[in-house]
Amino acid sequence: MSVFHFFKKLFRKRWRRWRRAIWSSSIVVLVGVMVWSGQNITDQMKRLLTAPFDETPLAVETMQYLQIEDDKQEERRQDQREFMQKLNTSKGKKHVHVRITYVCGIEEQDMGKLTADGIYELMNKNPLWQGRLDNRGNVWLEQTVSDLSPACKRQAYMSIDANGNLTLFDGPPEEEKVMRTFFQLDVGSMESSLPKDVIQQLEEGIRIQDMEEYNSVLSTFSDYARDMAENVMSPSP
Repeated sequence: MSVFHFFKKLFRKRWRRWRRAIWSSSIVVLVGVMVWSGQNITDQMKRLLTAPFDETPLAVETMQYLQIEDDKQEERRQDQREFMQKLNTSKGKKHVHVRITYVCGIEEQDMGKLTADGIYELMNKNPLWQGRLDNRGNVWLEQTVSDLSPACKRQAYMSIDANGNLTLFDGPPEEEKVMRTFFQLDVGSMESSLPKDVIQQLEEGIRIQDMEEYNSVLSTFSDYARDMAENVMSPSP
C-alpha cells in the first residue's frame, strides 16, 4: 500500500464521521427552528429526517455552513460598496496591487498606477476580487482561493522539524524553508501506531501536490498533535 493511499483511506473514514456529525447538528437546529416558528413538518421533511445518512442530500447536510457563507457574502458586499464609494470620491491615479491568498502560498502582482475606470475594468474582468484601500491610499484587489498556489503544487513538502512540529516546507525539508508550522507531534505515540514506512516518509518529506493530499496528511497526523492551539485541522472546502 502506498503512503498516500494509506492517508486517503484514513481521511475518507474521518470524513464520513464528520459528515454524520454535521448532519445530526443540522437536523437538531432545523427541527428547533420549525417548532419555534409553528411550522408543520411536511411529508417531504419527514422522509428527509428518516433518510439513511448516505442518501441524505448534501445541500441540506451543509445548511448551517451555507448560512454562515451567506453572512460572510453580505459582509463582503458591504465592504465592497464602501471601497467603491471611497474610490469614486478619490482623485488621480492609484497604485494597484493584486494579491491572491491560497491555503498554501500568496501571489502578488504590481499593476502600476490606474484611474478609477481602469480599476473598475480590472474588477469587472475578475468579479471575485475584493477591493480595499490601504493607509497610503494604494488599492489592493484581493481574492482567497481554497487551493494550493501553483508554486506550492510544484515544490511543497510536509515533514517534521527539529522541534517535532508538523511543518509545511517550500522545497525539501533539509533546505529548511518553512512556509507554515501546524502543531507539535507526539512522536512516541506516532511511532507506535503508524507503519514504519509512513514515519520514514514523513521524516524525508511528504510531497504535497493538491488539496486532497494536503488534507489527508494533515488529518492523519492531527491524531498525534500535542497542542491544538489553532483550529488548523478542519478539512478545506
